Amino acid sequence: MRKNPFVITALFAALAASGAWAPPAVAQDMNKAHEVMAQHHKTMTQSEPAVARVGEPAPGFTLEAVVDKEFKKLSLADYRGKWVVLFFYPGDFTFVCPTEIKGFNAALDKFTSLNAVVLGASVDSKFSHLAWIKRGDLGDLKYPLLADNKKEASARYGVLDDKEGVALRGLFIIDPKGVMQYQVVHGLSVGRSVEETLRVLEALQTGELCPLGWKPGDKTITK
Repeated sequence: MRKNPFVITALFAALAASGAWAPPAVAQDMNKAHEVMAQHHKTMTQSEPAVARVGEPAPGFTLEAVVDKEFKKLSLADYRGKWVVLFFYPGDFTFVCPTEIKGFNAALDKFTSLNAVVLGASVDSKFSHLAWIKRGDLGDLKYPLLADNKKEASARYGVLDDKEGVALRGLFIIDPKGVMQYQVVHGLSVGRSVEETLRVLEALQTGELCPLGWKPGDKTITK
């Protein structure tokens, strides 16, 4: 029985269209594409952990913020190449929070000298931030306040208090490569220490082993 070339051609065309078969060159391209997509997915999985962890890339974010009494959209990626001190606080127009915000503001020159930026964040809106700043409670604030009103960043950094609907007092130090190197989380009632944050930042910047209570100028441990 003679094979009809038109039937065979049509069969191959139908198989190719369905994805069940492809010519060798096309199949090779498809395999490469699948490999690229798999590698991309693997990279994204590694670079975007579900919840922030020390030693892993810090979860990225893009949030509205108040900077010098103006609205601006900021991303964590904007600060690549610098150390980032990111702290979450429970809410605007409260009692403990302004002491922390003003404390970090008073030490901002020291953070700047260490190639570090300070970012404050809460689940309040940018309008709430601006109203609080304009009321004068925070003095002349020199660093951004981020508005995580969708609570996505708070959740990804593991500080969202679902019961209260606010962020716990979480503080994170992220290195210039975007890797989280330090985290501490307080409950709602106890403020953090600017001095301890600076101590840890300077210890991390040594790149060496720092013993209990290490302070700048102290000896580090040699392996």
